[in-house]
Amino acid sequence: MRSLFSIALVLLVVLMITVEASMKKKEKGKEPKADAECSEWQYGKCVPNSGDCGAGIREATCNEQTKKTKCKVPCNWKKDFGADCKYKFGRWAECDTTTGTRSRSGTLKKALFNAECQTTIKVSKPCTPKTPKPKGGEKKKGKGKEN
Repeated sequence: MRSLFSIALVLLVVLMITVEASMKKKEKGKEPKADAECSEWQYGKCVPNSGDCGAGIREATCNEQTKKTKCKVPCNWKKDFGADCKYKFGRWAECDTTTGTRSRSGTLKKALFNAECQTTIKVSKPCTPKTPKPKGGEKKKGKGKEN
């Protein structure tokens, strides 16, 4: 009976040591939560890792703390007003024949990461010549045997 008690005691001690070691390992990987101490984070622009769009890094500062977070710059963003400013746009205006462009204006819908955004913006693009598209009247010849 004593040997059974001794074996059970040894197994209990080994189990406790294993659990304590695994808890220390988990705590070692975690950083202290600095977010709880600071409420006014100032975020910078998202800087792509390569090129001018795609995955990147955004730096944030608060008091003397600095942190880097992952971010993504869409590849169809407009450089003049940035990817962190979201606008609601109206319809494109008719083509201005003197400049060869058409324009539309947008009002600020949302500013992400405390970005400094213009309340209204105007964007333009070149006019495209109107070419009528076939509406299915002509059938395209497919691959295969011709009769």
